[in-house]
Amino acid sequence: MSGPLIGIVGSAGAYGRWLRRFFNDRMGLDVIGCDPADPAAMDEVELVHRADVLVFSAPIRHTCDLIHRYVELADGSESGKLWLDITSIKGAPVAAMLQSRAEVAGLHPMTAPPKAPTLKGRVMVVCEARLEHWRPWLQALLRSLEAECVRSSPEQHDRIMALVQAMVHASHLAQAGVLRGQAPHVGDLAALLPFRSASFEMDAAIIARILSLNPAIYEDIQFGNPYARETLEAMGRQIARMAELVGEGTDAARAAFRHEFLHANRDAIGTRALQEGNYTYERVGYLLADLAGRRALSVHLPEDRPGSLRALLHVFERHDISLSSIHSSRTPDGDVHFRIGFAEQVDVASLQRVADDIDASGIGVVVKGG
Repeated sequence: MSGPLIGIVGSAGAYGRWLRRFFNDRMGLDVIGCDPADPAAMDEVELVHRADVLVFSAPIRHTCDLIHRYVELADGSESGKLWLDITSIKGAPVAAMLQSRAEVAGLHPMTAPPKAPTLKGRVMVVCEARLEHWRPWLQALLRSLEAECVRSSPEQHDRIMALVQAMVHASHLAQAGVLRGQAPHVGDLAALLPFRSASFEMDAAIIARILSLNPAIYEDIQFGNPYARETLEAMGRQIARMAELVGEGTDAARAAFRHEFLHANRDAIGTRALQEGNYTYERVGYLLADLAGRRALSVHLPEDRPGSLRALLHVFERHDISLSSIHSSRTPDGDVHFRIGFAEQVDVASLQRVADDIDASGIGVVVKGG
């Protein structure tokens, strides 16, 4: 393979594994790695001296100490190389990397390691700190990642993440706590979902997402961001004020509620943002309605080539069955599945015949239980 040698500190972590595949498969680069949790990993001294591009992919709480350690280990040999980090906090890690002699940029992919081979459709925050020779290569990396890149200073990034991540996660964790406390009276989350609104279903999904992933990440996002506490305190004051007004229950309290929480916030957000956000909500609502349909088939297309989907849809046409929806998703292994929905009047026997035809033709594989 040609190009720079990539070194990943934290190569056994989830993002480290994803980055190794990306650099290997997408960019055709050799990758070496070291993980503090892996006793059989490459020696740190060898890694820091051999790697042309060093990527720190470690838990937030350990990142700065690791960077300081690698600055000492490199001892000036990093001059002319590129150091990157992909943590959710940018101020402290970027400042730590700037103590080296390497060129430096901080990256923050706004997603967990995706099932897809790139970050297409996701946002990547880029904090360029010290770039000269490596700037064209970094631009090529960002193009290959296919992310929607937004530039920021480390301080601006951390202030925004206190809202985009810390506040959002905290509000849903607080909701989970309220649900836990109310469970003896109304039942658990599964018991509440039959009564769901679209908003509750979306919030429940976010709660489930947060509680399903690595808890250390969500802990570090709160405790590692220097602006998180003031954001959480501000949110607490808003909730306390709302509870105060509801507790008063007077006409004056209602008027204050309308002014402070509805009218003032509406004016602050602005008409355009409200229209776009409301449209996004409606689209997600339509998606949830589609996915709730009981008449559906999930099909995997083994051959990812132009015309595969058209051939699949032709099977339904031959059987004179109309589709009501079609959505794609990826499995943990990265395979694309199509969930195809049908009107309730389409009988199960007809769908079984279509499923048998799809399997027999080799066009696709009907996923059992889908």
